[in-house]
Amino acid sequence: MKYLIVGLGNKGPEYENTRHNIGFKVAEKIADTLDVSFNTTNFGWMAEGKYKGRKVFVLKPDTYMNLSGNAVKFWMQKENIPLENVMIVTDDLALPFGTLRMKMKGSDAGHNGLKSVHQSLNTQNYARLRFGISAEFSEGRQVDYVLGTWNEEETSKLGERIEKFSKACLSFVFAGIGNTMSAFNGK
Repeated sequence: MKYLIVGLGNKGPEYENTRHNIGFKVAEKIADTLDVSFNTTNFGWMAEGKYKGRKVFVLKPDTYMNLSGNAVKFWMQKENIPLENVMIVTDDLALPFGTLRMKMKGSDAGHNGLKSVHQSLNTQNYARLRFGISAEFSEGRQVDYVLGTWNEEETSKLGERIEKFSKACLSFVFAGIGNTMSAFNGK
């Protein structure tokens, strides 16, 4: 069995530690856990490893957030990975900081990365893991907030939250979406 875990983010040092790049950070933690490295490839950086006998592809698209779906579709087709074995990791303004929410389907909720995945796959029925970044910004400042860096309090908790999200992704690979949602959602 093959699985594709995609951490959404934007390439470039100016985006590296922004809230919008939390998908990249979770992907990097998964690669560390699997003891594999990212290599430059089509549509981004890919790390390949095994988890409990299952082949896991961890992707950080280099397409920028708005075109992430192109990378997801390419790698699903190239590696013949079924939709039910795909997990998209992204940030979510609607959730308090660090909240974990895994779902099997749903809307893009205005998130451009998820919008792109939906358009490329022509479905919203794929697993997604949302990392709450909260909505602590004043009116008209959403872009600055999302593309801003973590505050001191968030930074102090970030490592533990990334670890939890990484474990949730690997649970998805081994235990499936239902069991993982029960074990991790809201925690």
